Amino acid sequence: MTQGPEEFAGLSRHGIGVLLIVVSAAVFSTGGLFTKGVEAGAWSVIFWRGLFAGGFTVAYLALRGGLGRELASMGRAGWSIVVVGAAGSAAYVPALKITTIANATLIYAAVPLLAAVLAWIWIGERMSRRVALSCLAALCGVFVIVQGSLGKPHLAGDLLTLWATFTLAVIMVIYRRFPETPAAAPAAFMSFILLPPSLILGAPFEAAWHEIPIMAAFGLVFAVAAITLAEGSRRVPAAEAGLLSALETPLAPIWAWFLLAEVPATASLIGGAVVMAAVVVSQRPAGTAFRIALGKKGALKACPQPRD
Repeated sequence: MTQGPEEFAGLSRHGIGVLLIVVSAAVFSTGGLFTKGVEAGAWSVIFWRGLFAGGFTVAYLALRGGLGRELASMGRAGWSIVVVGAAGSAAYVPALKITTIANATLIYAAVPLLAAVLAWIWIGERMSRRVALSCLAALCGVFVIVQGSLGKPHLAGDLLTLWATFTLAVIMVIYRRFPETPAAAPAAFMSFILLPPSLILGAPFEAAWHEIPIMAAFGLVFAVAAITLAEGSRRVPAAEAGLLSALETPLAPIWAWFLLAEVPATASLIGGAVVMAAVVVSQRPAGTAFRIALGKKGALKACPQPRD
């Protein structure tokens, strides 16, 4: 029997959504490395990243033969995502230039809470008790990290990150409310729409030529992350999608630590571990913990017995 469009390698529609969002979070976690790895200003980074991200996405759609179809199905939801996503991208890159990678990604961990509240208000989507408790645990992890950063001169960057966090939560809920909205075309347009202001507010053509390939790679990474996030968000409840995206929180400071020598505070490490644990628990089948607690005998009873 052939697998349907919503099944791949034995995964259900929900399982595919979880996998896509995890991939998106892992890829998004490298954004700080690209932003801080170049001397170019924030608007120059936005320009080159947007140019290549949009170009890669359009090429991807053209190779699949889906460019016309996605453009035709944009609708109000698609164009809303373009505007909201562009507003978030315009804030997040400057935030990474101002604040630390750890601070930016830690604030981003508030996405599941914002997405859950917005989904509840807008589309009446309820959270399971397990996901709700995991969101609270993630919030505790964020509190631990932020508490360790109080009194440091990162306020402007932190506020920009908070705005970007809100826009990401809005995008997740839009995709959940209108799952037929295309993923790739909005990602391309949210990159292209920032090119004119980048030319006005920045000086992209004055950037060092050896940095342009780095920003081009950032564009490819951003395109992959945006598309996988959108595709995953339409298959997973908004609260859970936001929680899975919080995997970026512990990963980004680790990259910064190893590759940029940006050593996170002890509180950041502890809080990041709590967030990671919350994500893992949110995805654990409800009965698994009980079977483990019952031990070997209980586990054997819970498993189907082989037939003769």
